[in-house]
Amino acid sequence: MARRCARPDCAAAGATTLIFDYGHAIVWLEQLTEELDPMNHDLCDRHADSLSVPRGWQLRDRRAVPAVALFGSSIAS
Repeated sequence: MARRCARPDCAAAGATTLIFDYGHAIVWLEQLTEELDPMNHDLCDRHADSLSVPRGWQLRDRRAVPAVALFGSSIAS
């Protein structure tokens, strides 16, 4: 079963897991976790990329950054 974004009215596939710690006012965005946890929320890329946190909270984005080719993908011989 595919995991869906937790935002209301969004049917996109979950791509990121949102984890929060109220006591320390921290929110983490991580690659989609393998195991479901009722305290975590899955978000699609669009909602994860536009996430904002309350004033005074920290947002720590720990998703993997895709590698970008600096000089193109082909190598001339």
